[in-house]
Amino acid sequence: MSILIKNVLVSDYRSAFHEQKIHLRIQEGSIAQIQAADELPSLLHKETVMEAEGLYLSPGWIDMRVLVPEPGHEHRETLHSARLAAQKGGFTQVALLPNTVPVIQRKNEVAFLKALNAEALVHFYPMAALTRHTKGEDFTEMIDLHQAGVVAFTDGIHPLNDPDLLRKCLLYLQYFDGLLINRPEETQLTRFGQMNEGRQSTLLGLTGMPALAEDLMVMRDLEILRYTGGKLHLGLVSTQKSVGLIRAAKAEGLKVSCDVAVHQLYFLDEDLANFDTHLKVNPPFRGRQDQEALWQGLADGTIDAIVSDHSPQDIEQKHLEFDLAAFGIIGLETLFSVLWEANQRRGEAQLPLPLLLEKISHRPRELLGLPPAQISEGVPANLTLFSLHSPWTPSAQTLASLSQNSPFLGHTFEAQPKMVFHHHFFYQNA
Repeated sequence: MSILIKNVLVSDYRSAFHEQKIHLRIQEGSIAQIQAADELPSLLHKETVMEAEGLYLSPGWIDMRVLVPEPGHEHRETLHSARLAAQKGGFTQVALLPNTVPVIQRKNEVAFLKALNAEALVHFYPMAALTRHTKGEDFTEMIDLHQAGVVAFTDGIHPLNDPDLLRKCLLYLQYFDGLLINRPEETQLTRFGQMNEGRQSTLLGLTGMPALAEDLMVMRDLEILRYTGGKLHLGLVSTQKSVGLIRAAKAEGLKVSCDVAVHQLYFLDEDLANFDTHLKVNPPFRGRQDQEALWQGLADGTIDAIVSDHSPQDIEQKHLEFDLAAFGIIGLETLFSVLWEANQRRGEAQLPLPLLLEKISHRPRELLGLPPAQISEGVPANLTLFSLHSPWTPSAQTLASLSQNSPFLGHTFEAQPKMVFHHHFFYQNA
């Protein structure tokens, strides 16, 4: 199969074709030819030609924090529906949290997930449980799991509260340069919490979740990392102080990285005034100063990646009183659209498009130790094409995800992923 993509604009800091309009030919799953758009391309027999005038091209996107609750809760999301949602959202690769039933903690579970990649556009990369059954009591067989192909170790939605276990895991993982991912939350400070602790939680009469709960855990984790060495990734940072602590640790030379959920860049705690349970997330939406610190962290490289934190939930778990509703938002299909709109709202303070693309392409792959995706001749095709001016409106009828816990249903976005190419497969949004 041969595909010719004509007149597409490259947006990739790391490409020799950055900010150039090109024709790109894909043959047998690889990039066979790239030429300047002012050159007339020759057409091959039975070649599919795609006109991409007005579209941008970047390395394929990767989401490094996705919960697919199969097995255990297939009615919320299956591996198949998550793949469809990911490719609609412009993703070619997804890292899976281990919080299934049973959890991902054995080699056969890893082998099963990896085997599914052979005949799929979107590749899944399992992250294994750091501790058995993610209970935080004893660590898993990490060497065996690493050899089976696990890309990172984490208890996923559960913070690792035991400091001694964190210390031992960081030491153990150094044997094969493994990555430990922890979500910083001191759960003793967030018990019964519903939203960010502050003026808005007081006005609404809801129990608050203080920024202190995250800040303390970040401080603790960084001190242990400083003591042990190793590689630590902090997932879903949300506070101004956390960003500052991580920035200082990086300047010191510690091997620490972090990510932010895209919805944290869009919403503030004040947006919960109407008790919309679709906005109930953990960590909760913070104040304006915290959000500005997140943007600054993206700008200066403190925050390495942007994730969807895709967390499917039942309708029954969201259509409840706010204090009874479950936490979580789905985001695979809307991540880029949400990110670009949030960035546009910043006006002159908005970040460059290629910098944002780094956070959903190159940096996550580097953190997870995956091969790079490149816009270069002779390499496997791993590409995303998108538009910044193609209005679309997600709805319950058009979602690929089996769950509908999104605050963006019925909202019209300007930016939209249009096509994804991964090896021998491609997908095109309507």
